[in-house]
Amino acid sequence: MRHTFAMAREKELILPSYQPARWLPGGHAQTIYPAVLLWQRALSYRREHWITPDLDAIGVDWTPGRAGTPLIVLFHGLEGGSRSHYAVSLFQQAYQQGWRGVVPHFRTCGNVPNRLPRSYHAGDSAEIDWVLRRLKKEHPGTPIFAVGYSLGGNALLKWLGEQGARAGEFIHAAAAVSAPMDLTAAGVALDDGLNRHIYTRNFLRTMRKKAQYKLKLTENPFIDWRQVKGVNTLREFDDLVTAPLHGFFGVDEYWAQASSKPLLPNIAIPTLIVNALNDPFIPAQSLPTAQQVSEHVQLLQPRDGGHVGFLSGPPPGRLQWLPSTLLKFFTFHLPLVR
Repeated sequence: MRHTFAMAREKELILPSYQPARWLPGGHAQTIYPAVLLWQRALSYRREHWITPDLDAIGVDWTPGRAGTPLIVLFHGLEGGSRSHYAVSLFQQAYQQGWRGVVPHFRTCGNVPNRLPRSYHAGDSAEIDWVLRRLKKEHPGTPIFAVGYSLGGNALLKWLGEQGARAGEFIHAAAAVSAPMDLTAAGVALDDGLNRHIYTRNFLRTMRKKAQYKLKLTENPFIDWRQVKGVNTLREFDDLVTAPLHGFFGVDEYWAQASSKPLLPNIAIPTLIVNALNDPFIPAQSLPTAQQVSEHVQLLQPRDGGHVGFLSGPPPGRLQWLPSTLLKFFTFHLPLVR
């Protein structure tokens, strides 16, 4: 039985403009408040455990929904997951629209032990690839869309650039939110000043613990835990841990080769890229211009929003604009199947 997935399609896609919560000014407040202080009721997830092609394991969380309805695959940010505020807000609205969502956690995330030296990183397009291929194989005929946030957004964009037109065999459209497409610029920004004391310190707290567990498990002779224990910057961590674990010569090679920005002209399916100009993680001057992306890419760069924030409305505020924008973009590109 075939389903009619799309309603009467608009002739032109007009996305809503972002109106920030004026009572929450500045990139830091717009980043921290939605992530830490805004309460949301999460949907009940159904957990699956998948074995990876190299015999590791990941946790995959599914929202409720009817088989065959449109599916949004969400790739989370650094140390994030299905409980992250951006996942909860998107899937709440998607559920009301009758759509399903799935979060395939990157390795070490989602409370699933990582059994191999390999972990996850900002350019992990290989992980994106096997996940999307499996979903397409297991859900033929289902409209599939992909969205990545922050680190997951860069990895997704890198995959899109590497695949070109072949990406359309697996998904109908994609979006990236607050993606650090120039990892060197983002790394320098996160290790500087207030960012280092607020965000980097928080990231490293869990990353060091996971690295310690991994090093004990694998007995990696190339990484000295005593050095890792003392790192205070993302650059140091990526140079000591991330780069050698994933085959990069050092942090500079990792940041350069894992950045998606050089591949954006190769994207060949509809893709929305959303970045706030006041994102404390990502310098505005490092963001791509319309001349640096393909004709299939739509850039949305509001002045405010912070890093994966985009709160609006009176106190306590709502995370409505971003999910509504993503869903409108995906709905516009829903295949017309009768």
